[in-house]
Amino acid sequence: MLRLSLKFVFSLATAAAICSAQSTPAPRDSVDKTNPALPASGAAAADPGTSAPYVVGPLDVLYIKVWNNAQLTSPYDIRPDGMLSMPLIGEVKADGMTVAQLTEKLKMRLSEFLKDPVIDIQVAKINSKRYFVYGGVAKPGEFPLVGKTTVMDALSMVGDFKDFANRKKIRILRGDQTLYFNYNDVSRGKHMEQNIVLQNGDRIFVPD
Repeated sequence: MLRLSLKFVFSLATAAAICSAQSTPAPRDSVDKTNPALPASGAAAADPGTSAPYVVGPLDVLYIKVWNNAQLTSPYDIRPDGMLSMPLIGEVKADGMTVAQLTEKLKMRLSEFLKDPVIDIQVAKINSKRYFVYGGVAKPGEFPLVGKTTVMDALSMVGDFKDFANRKKIRILRGDQTLYFNYNDVSRGKHMEQNIVLQNGDRIFVPD
């Protein structure tokens, strides 16, 4: 009889544990194991179209604001060697850093002289990254390369094509590479692989 009672108590305890486990809701940020493609319900999905952070380069002009300090707040030029010169802290290498990284670096350096400095950096002028458009367009010339810019984006910035422009044989020169772009096809959603993201120094030629 004692053995039967113990068995009965053990069965009740086991059943209660199972019910408790089944009734406990999964954490909100857990992954749906039945469909691994779904992100966690509480997590924000990354936006694939988000532009990459801007990387500072030589000859860029930054407007640096140090809150409650008018003497340090000013436009600053990045020298051709990639260095930034600022009162109190002297020279800082800015070339190759994102705005966020440079903000943290300056904050750390200024913390040696100021208590809890608050810094805001804006890119006032982009001189380090550019692309060029030549040939049969309304406004050929040199353009700042800001964020993610495709060939189609670049062509939208130069006005319309000239009357005799050859839209099917546009060339992009990248170093010693020559890439081809058919505006008529891409504008119709064909051969979208031709609509590449431009790199610093790319040159677009529209035959006319």
